[in-house]
Amino acid sequence: MPDRIVVVSGTDTGVGKTWVTVELALILQERGYEVAIRKPVQSFDPGDRTTDAEVLSEASGEDPFDVCPGHRRYPLAMAPPMAADALGSPPFKLDELLGELRLPATGTALIEGVGGPRSPLAHDGDTVALARALEAERIILVAPAGLGTISATRLGVEAFRRHKVTVFLNRFDSADTLHAANRRWLVESDGLDVATDPHELTTRLSMEVR
Repeated sequence: MPDRIVVVSGTDTGVGKTWVTVELALILQERGYEVAIRKPVQSFDPGDRTTDAEVLSEASGEDPFDVCPGHRRYPLAMAPPMAADALGSPPFKLDELLGELRLPATGTALIEGVGGPRSPLAHDGDTVALARALEAERIILVAPAGLGTISATRLGVEAFRRHKVTVFLNRFDSADTLHAANRRWLVESDGLDVATDPHELTTRLSMEVR
């Protein structure tokens, strides 16, 4: 098992999980840390020329099929187990995905989930179940910075209540009054650990490396 497992989730789909994972990997590597990235399963629009696995593998320097196995790529824009059903592929369980992860023996493993915390990842589990099974050291919960983020973030943090969670407000603009107010509320009223810049986030992770 790697020295540390960090799960990257989001409050919803399309909030920037892959971008944050890439930034974390690149900055950690620049600072001399060994990084692997895994996305146990993915679904995507069949018209997409590049999937998350290719983007993530470019950041970590790994084979894209080590990041996400070929048979766990479903070309249909639904939650992966739903896409598998619609495509006539066999159902799969969380234990199967865990057995296929091929985690490195050392370093930091960044594991990207799908959709929001409770979006179906397998036929019997979601990203919350994945994080529990992996005994993840930290959850990075990617959230939008604008309207609606307080409710979405609270729900996401509650879903991962067994874990240490850092909220990353994506596309944060300090000059935006709403963005600034949302961050202040989450920190001061909810007592959450909130980051708004990838370098800030990476520094926190770097300080925790054993």
